[in-house]
Amino acid sequence: MKKLTLILFFVPIFWLCNGQSEIAIKNDKADSLLKVENYLESYTILKEIYPKISKKDPIYSTVLWNLGVSSTALEYSYRFSEKYDTALVYAMEALKFIETGIPIFGEKFAVRKYWMHKNLLVSYFELKNLKKFEEEKSFLYKSYAAKKLPEGIDEYFNFSYFKWKDKNIWGYEWFLELPDDRWSSSFTKIVYYVYSTNEDGGDKDQLFRFHVLMFHQSKKDAKFDYILERQMEVDDNLVSGSYYSYLYSKKIDYVKLKKDIIEILKKDIQPDSKRVMKNKLTLPTEKTSPIHQKTI
Repeated sequence: MKKLTLILFFVPIFWLCNGQSEIAIKNDKADSLLKVENYLESYTILKEIYPKISKKDPIYSTVLWNLGVSSTALEYSYRFSEKYDTALVYAMEALKFIETGIPIFGEKFAVRKYWMHKNLLVSYFELKNLKKFEEEKSFLYKSYAAKKLPEGIDEYFNFSYFKWKDKNIWGYEWFLELPDDRWSSSFTKIVYYVYSTNEDGGDKDQLFRFHVLMFHQSKKDAKFDYILERQMEVDDNLVSGSYYSYLYSKKIDYVKLKKDIIEILKKDIQPDSKRVMKNKLTLPTEKTSPIHQKTI
């Protein structure tokens, strides 16, 4: 009877230890895959073991962190490949893991959720889900007003990304609103950056950019608010020119704007005017912000 009692006592412990050992082995494998940037296999393994781990288990926080890393990297990869449906799936997964991790990793970790909301916004726009796009944009503007946004998206944010032939096109919007005094200063609300690409499809050189630029006029007489302008650096000069037939109201039609950009690129439409200035206009590029959000 004593032998039977001992067997019954040790069997559950054996099963428990064996289960824990299996989870530890799989976690180590997932971690190794993550280090060599095999994000999909790592994510698949981590997603399998995550529900089996107690929150009191020492490896819980590691698994949660690595799930955030792998899902964020996968979101970036699919978005950069213009597979926006799949990018959305991983963005929502990453956001879930980020929000779960905030009580564990602290408030500095919490800023990652704003980047992921920005990523959601891009995919929604490119999928023409304008309702969700506006919801995400509203979230960013409210977060901006509350001064919650992290450096890199605290003044502007990427809302559009697509490839055209061998070019990468990045659309950015500034949070500042159109001034009442249309003569006060130069004001740009949106910029589309056009880049040449490396062999791996990444950005190489900025070729030029399209500005949605405030038109200097009396506000009461205004029939439109913005005009499209192309700017590029040539030697030490800033060469710019306006497109008089591409005009926009204060409430910008984002879909039309993107179509206009593609039309200009496709038909190689040149600006209707030309100005040359010695001083360069410095604006942020994709290389200084969202591109670094491949992993967390």
